[in-house]
Amino acid sequence: MSFGQFFNILWMRRGIIIFSTLACLIGALVAIKILPPRYEATTRIVLDIVKPDPVTGEAISSAWARAYVKTQIELISDYRVAGKVVDSLGWTSSPVWAARYAARSSDDHSDFRRWLAEAVIAGTDTKTVDASNILEIKYSSSSSDAARKTVNAIRQAYFDQTLAFKREGAARNALWFHQQAEKLREQLTQAENRKAEFEKANGIILQDDNVDTEMSRLKAISSSAPAAAPAAAVAAASSPLATQLSQLDAQIANAQQTLGPSHPDLLNMQRQRASLAASAAKEAAAMRSSGGGSMGPSVESQMSEQTRKVLAQRGKVYEAQRLASDVMVLRDQFNKTLTRASELDRESQSTETGLTLLGDAVAPDDPAFPKKGLVVGGSLGAGFALGVLISLVLEMIYRKVRSVDDLSLIGLPVLGVMPLDRAGSKKRGVLYWLGLADLFKRKTALASG
Repeated sequence: MSFGQFFNILWMRRGIIIFSTLACLIGALVAIKILPPRYEATTRIVLDIVKPDPVTGEAISSAWARAYVKTQIELISDYRVAGKVVDSLGWTSSPVWAARYAARSSDDHSDFRRWLAEAVIAGTDTKTVDASNILEIKYSSSSSDAARKTVNAIRQAYFDQTLAFKREGAARNALWFHQQAEKLREQLTQAENRKAEFEKANGIILQDDNVDTEMSRLKAISSSAPAAAPAAAVAAASSPLATQLSQLDAQIANAQQTLGPSHPDLLNMQRQRASLAASAAKEAAAMRSSGGGSMGPSVESQMSEQTRKVLAQRGKVYEAQRLASDVMVLRDQFNKTLTRASELDRESQSTETGLTLLGDAVAPDDPAFPKKGLVVGGSLGAGFALGVLISLVLEMIYRKVRSVDDLSLIGLPVLGVMPLDRAGSKKRGVLYWLGLADLFKRKTALASG
């Protein structure tokens, strides 16, 4: 079929096409008049998924960013957020909404607030702006102002709910960490008591580096041996006052770990230490003034005697060190747990949500549905296409020969072509219609006569 044949068919069936186009146009205008308009209001929120949390310092990794954004979109359509919107707008006390709720379907058994929240969810649409971390929230309503107020309420409710989720989670975790800290405090106290009782019962005092006093004394003697110290210095170092002063220093160091700075026992030991130190200083001065006094025991004999003491109480020292290690581990766990509990306490009071609210929504001037220009244009196009389709179908059913090209489609030879006398056909057509009119008059006259 050539373009000329196709155009000829459409021209001959133009009445159908015009009727179909006008019918679709009238239907579209009626639909625009009948259908209630729907206005869409839009607001936006920035998800700060790159910036770390100012309280915890944590940031969302890129691997979890998509899941996080999807979670936030679902949260906006959650009942808890929609319920807050209903409460903030006061719909539960609105007689209009109460009348609509009373006229609902009998199959709907949800309560009033739930029904209103579902209406909010049904009108809400959330998506991300392309190539960005911006959430776009839309809400459609039959009123422009209602759409603006509702979408702003949805945004605020989502912000408040996000903050509430964060605070509630931090508060629950903080409570758990505080409970664990109390348990660790009790275990630490018991471990310190066991260590102190063991040291007191066995006469063992561990210093800050977890080494007992006898081992420290052996190290001191060993370090002084290569120096070939004078006999007077060796005698001064191994005098009874110096030994008592070293033991008292070890006791004071251990008491400072378990007792307060104003404890009477600690203060008493410090006074004894001052008095003993003064006596030791006088003794050392007297020995220097007398030229060293007696030579005293040799360094080798002192090392031998001290080594014997260390080996004799090695098992007890190991047990004391084990108890001290338990205390150190429990103290470290307690400090870390208490630090984490303090961080969660601050987080439970934080106002940071990781969200940035952009400008408030503005009431739209034109409805999003129905769009008059689009509906009218679409109806004209659809009506024209429908008319063309009907014309082609009728042409296929009731085929007519209108030109020489139509005969060539069925393979019939053309013997000749006669030109159409358009003037004569028009004249015959006028005479035909005049004859019909005259015949109608005669019949009317006969019927009346």
